Amino acid sequence: MQSALAVTYLWLKAGHVIFVIFWMAGLFMLPRYLVYHQEAEPGSAEAAVWADRERKLLKIILLPSIVVVWVLGILLATTQNLWGEGWLHAKVLFVLLLSGYHGYMAGYSRKLAKGHRPLSGKQLRLLNEVPGVAAALIVILVIVRPF
Repeated sequence: MQSALAVTYLWLKAGHVIFVIFWMAGLFMLPRYLVYHQEAEPGSAEAAVWADRERKLLKIILLPSIVVVWVLGILLATTQNLWGEGWLHAKVLFVLLLSGYHGYMAGYSRKLAKGHRPLSGKQLRLLNEVPGVAAALIVILVIVRPF
């Protein structure tokens, strides 16, 4: 029975890491798409192409990935009884913030599709750094487990 649980844990962990990679790849791509979309002439064919690309990225890669990341992450924490660990609380906080970032960027994509441009290209480029910083902090928390 122990070996079956160990094998299950390894498959859960592998799946979690794989879908984190997919999610992060999408989170790195989306702000870049938004910059190109924002720089296109509003209402132009180019803007419509970027809106379609954003929609597909969100629907095909980002949404399924975030769902699987959360489900497998919760299963991993539960099977390993990690809910009392301080490092896990910090990790969950960063993943919640990253999930909020994901939602914000999805909402911004919808605004751009409607012709609203509340941010500058420079602001969007700065927002592109958020997933990298969050990923670095999350990896440190998981590997080093500082508390």
